[in-house]
Amino acid sequence: MKRIAAFLLLAVLSVAGSLHAQTISPQENARRSQKAAKKQQKMLKKASKKQRKAMKKYAKAQRKAQNKANRRYRK
Repeated sequence: MKRIAAFLLLAVLSVAGSLHAQTISPQENARRSQKAAKKQQKMLKKASKKQRKAMKKYAKAQRKAQNKANRRYRK
């Protein structure tokens, strides 16, 4: 009986502690939000840079293929 009571008390305290730890201040929430927004912007910028690079590579390949086709046609 004492074990069950001790276990229940421990469970209640751990749940209460976790609920208390989850509440954050508005300042902390704003800071986290700004940090997440900055991270999102950085990832977006990186992705767009990667896309631009891929587009340039594709365009270069297209130009090379066109030049190669033109050379064959001239002969």
